[in-house]
Amino acid sequence: MPQKEINPGLKTALEMGPILAFFGAYIWLKDETFTLGGTAYDGFIIVTAAFIPVFLLATAILWKLTGHLSRMQAVTAVLIVVFGGLSVWLNDDRFFKMKPTLIYLLFGGALAIGLMRGESWLRSVMEGVMPLRDEGWMILTKRVMLLFFGLAILNEIIWRTMSTETWVYFKTFGLTAAIIVFFITQGGLFKTYAIEEDESTS
Repeated sequence: MPQKEINPGLKTALEMGPILAFFGAYIWLKDETFTLGGTAYDGFIIVTAAFIPVFLLATAILWKLTGHLSRMQAVTAVLIVVFGGLSVWLNDDRFFKMKPTLIYLLFGGALAIGLMRGESWLRSVMEGVMPLRDEGWMILTKRVMLLFFGLAILNEIIWRTMSTETWVYFKTFGLTAAIIVFFITQGGLFKTYAIEEDESTS
């Protein structure tokens, strides 16, 4: 099924809305404790339990509107269900905090496998956004692979050594900011290896 174009603002809202809602709900309920079925759950676990269906609903709407989900989006949805579900079921926030680590390790590992085969698997995901020559894609893929591995390590350090509130701020804003800054700093690469319009149509 071909991918349909939707309003960029709506797309951003569906992608970022659940994350921002998680952040807001956590700030609101972080000091609360809820007793359900004789078991006490802190605010983080309750917010995680609510986040899972909200995220899946937003993903389903995005799929319905665009007719497409990337492998990254699909894998992220599965890991949120698995690790978020484990955190709620076992009443243990560590599983949900580990989720970004596993996501970045999986994506970084996938890019590494592609590079070992002489291929840029990043290209298949982002070629429509950034048309680059082959050499550019290989360089960018190596850098993104290292970025993913670095973020996985950073996530482990943050959640294992700092408070839950610090991790929530890091997860909501820090990881997103790191990726944005990374791509801003790749301006030189994009300029050097960009495919000119006449070259791409020749």
